Amino acid sequence: MTDTQVQPIRVLLIDDDPLVCSGLELILSTVDDIQVVGSAGDGDEAVAAVQRHFPDVVLLDVRMPRLDGIAATEALCALPTPPRVIVLTTFDADDIVMRAIGAGAAGFLLKTASAPDIIAAIRNVHAGDGALSPRSARRVFEQVGDDGARRSAAREAIGVLSEREREVVRLVGEGLSNSEIGAQLYLGEATVKTHLASAQRKLGVEGRVRLAVVATKAGLV
Repeated sequence: MTDTQVQPIRVLLIDDDPLVCSGLELILSTVDDIQVVGSAGDGDEAVAAVQRHFPDVVLLDVRMPRLDGIAATEALCALPTPPRVIVLTTFDADDIVMRAIGAGAAGFLLKTASAPDIIAAIRNVHAGDGALSPRSARRVFEQVGDDGARRSAAREAIGVLSEREREVVRLVGEGLSNSEIGAQLYLGEATVKTHLASAQRKLGVEGRVRLAVVATKAGLV
């Protein structure tokens, strides 16, 4: 018997609609490994709320009256110890998805996502995995794959990776988690994380979603 207890994932909700925050809090209260530590009603409150509550993950609405979710994401990701940000929206337009990724978001989900999908996204992002709704992921990858110049540049960049790193990046692009990648390649999860960190460093990208975009551009997916 041990006194060691795994701490729940601390989640901060930022949405100008109190009903959305209440609904999300209700969903997340059904699991023991996630704890809602606070909420805020606008993007301009995001930094102060994070500094007050120290969340691991922030669920952030993209459309808010004063400071929108994209600008708030940029501000949060610029903090010395930034939380992981999942952008929530009722729209999955290409420009919103790409702007969210560009701002540093670790995930993107529609507000219509099911409770299990929202819970899984928080767990995945906290573990270092990305989170995109399947429909959004397809549209992002279709968009980034259409540009011939970007495709050539990505293929050249991928050339600096080792064979094992390319395999890991390819599987990231296919949406596999670290544990799933490890099982497929017969690697420990710590080894997968080491290859991911090395690949991100060599490619000059941060975050799993951006790595998946590079993989798609390069034709690995």
